[in-house]
Amino acid sequence: MFDRNSTDKSSDRGQVGIGTLIVFIAMVLVAAIAAGVLINTAGMLQAQAMATGEESTELVSERIDTGSAVGIVADDGGSDSGELEEIRLGLSAAAGAGEINLDDTVVQALGPEGQVNLVYAESTSDAFDTNDIEDLEEDRFIAQDMDGEFVDPEDVILNDDNGQFTLVFNPEAEPFGTTDDAFGEGDEASLDIVSPSSATTSVELNAPDLFQHDGEAVRL
Repeated sequence: MFDRNSTDKSSDRGQVGIGTLIVFIAMVLVAAIAAGVLINTAGMLQAQAMATGEESTELVSERIDTGSAVGIVADDGGSDSGELEEIRLGLSAAAGAGEINLDDTVVQALGPEGQVNLVYAESTSDAFDTNDIEDLEEDRFIAQDMDGEFVDPEDVILNDDNGQFTLVFNPEAEPFGTTDDAFGEGDEASLDIVSPSSATTSVELNAPDLFQHDGEAVRL
């Protein structure tokens, strides 16, 4: 004899099984989508971490080391007595650094006459060949090699062959001073030397309260 109640129970079990299967498939799809999102996110984070690591490495390795800073006291015995005619700063590449182009380096200078961003001189003109630093423009600096020769912009690169340079600044130009009142006795200035990779080296310049002799080199 046909059992109607038994048939209804089988039908109910079948519907429950189909519902469970649908839920299972949905969970698999959600898990797959979540896994895809996680993989993409992990890839993005890895790329960002690599980029950050490279930038951090450059900031550490592409640094500029500075040596002694000196000023050359004016020696004409006239109105420039007690003032400097040159500011000189030795520098070299930090250990492990690659090539550093000083033509792409910026010196952020703060002195008695304000703040100026100094960039490399456009050329080594005849004025520089005669060491006439007072003709160096206000927003410029220049470098000498180890032989005392001024270096053209295309050659001013710190590397294994050119291990050291001397930066030269005009103390009669802003922000150090003016033609009427050059950087001199008791004056102070600060320099932030920013390499092409944005690594920054800071230097403080402090002139002695009294210059003993015209023409001498004084430590700043």
